[in-house]
Amino acid sequence: MNERKRAVQAHIYGTVQGVGYRAWTRDEATRLGLLGWVRNERDRSVTAWLTGADAAIAAMIERLRQGPPGAAVSRIDVEGLETWATPGDFRIIG
Repeated sequence: MNERKRAVQAHIYGTVQGVGYRAWTRDEATRLGLLGWVRNERDRSVTAWLTGADAAIAAMIERLRQGPPGAAVSRIDVEGLETWATPGDFRIIG
């Protein structure tokens, strides 16, 4: 039986730039078999676009709440996406 796939966009706030958050996110997402991308935003937040199995998405959101050493996540806003396209891997963009 195939597990349902979905896509979400997560906006992560707190001390998430300058601490290796994007590279850590890429590595964790790749371990979970997710596709998508992560980027820094001008307001010092980070945005991650995640596509994959429900269980992997849920696990990644929990990991995003912790972040790498040096990160201090204060809030994550997650929204489901109706339509989506992703690269064939997980990338750091912008």
